[in-house]
Amino acid sequence: MDQLDQLVTQAEADFSAAVDAAALEVAKARYLGKAGSLTELLKGLGKLDPEARKSAGAEINKAKSAIEALLNARRDALQRAALEAQLAAEALDVTLPGRGQGVGGLHPVVRTLERVEQLFRSIGFDVAEGPEIETDFYNFTALNTPANHPARSMHDTFYLENGEGVLLRTHTSPVQIRAMQAHVEAYKDRDTMPELRIIAPGRVYRVDSDATHSPMFHQVEGLWVGESVSFADLKGVVADFLRSFFESDDLQVRFRPSFFPFTEPSAEIDVAFMSGALKGRWLEIAGCGMVHPNVLRFGGIDPERYTGFAFGMGPDRLTMLRYGVNDLRLFFEGDLRFLGQFR
Repeated sequence: MDQLDQLVTQAEADFSAAVDAAALEVAKARYLGKAGSLTELLKGLGKLDPEARKSAGAEINKAKSAIEALLNARRDALQRAALEAQLAAEALDVTLPGRGQGVGGLHPVVRTLERVEQLFRSIGFDVAEGPEIETDFYNFTALNTPANHPARSMHDTFYLENGEGVLLRTHTSPVQIRAMQAHVEAYKDRDTMPELRIIAPGRVYRVDSDATHSPMFHQVEGLWVGESVSFADLKGVVADFLRSFFESDDLQVRFRPSFFPFTEPSAEIDVAFMSGALKGRWLEIAGCGMVHPNVLRFGGIDPERYTGFAFGMGPDRLTMLRYGVNDLRLFFEGDLRFLGQFR
């Protein structure tokens, strides 16, 4: 039995000396393999008498169990050591901030549109909408734009191939005609029609593309129709809006005579900032004027009784001025590095 104790002791020493799983398997084979020491002892049991075989077999199995326990213990120890080494090599610095999900935000032009709507709602204007695919009648004819007007050219306007007289609207002014017609229909049974005050924000389309123009851009049209609406009302509304939008009481606003088919008289609206990079420089912001009598008639309104003013401005340009952006195309290129600045 001393021989078995020596085998167990030697096996423990050999297993402890194994530095990896491969070396441990080699050591295992010396004792438990087909030609191992314990295997040879088990093979020799057949030469003993039954009583001695039973006693020797029990002792050998006891030694085998001890060696297997030592083997498993060393195998577990090597696995733990390997795992600890791997964790040490691939350690994570849990003090680093998490990356997390990116946070989205409103597009800068959408922010401007919401601000414009809020300011005009505060002085009693409603927000009206209309289709982006319009008919020739609402986009041109009803706005006193004759058939030979340059705006109807294929070089200026996106016409749809399979719809005669159907196009992508070039401005949101058609919403004014639709709003007037709906307003008249709503109050047709009354002797006096209440005032109509709306703004019409939305996307419009023209064949134009450079640093300050895009084939798709935005407009906000405004309309106020009533029995005593004057150009003085127009100047007051627009000047107050611009000073509120740019948050500047010393903003200078001027109305420069111009021409539009759908207004008479007409004017361009310019502003001059009194501070910043644009100090003292006049910039065109919008067009405006008193609604042409023909446009009122197309809207179903009697121009002998009612007057009105209209204006149109580009929220994209307002956004450029508000945020100091010098190229309109940056808003629509989808570059998150640029758009992420406005979250």
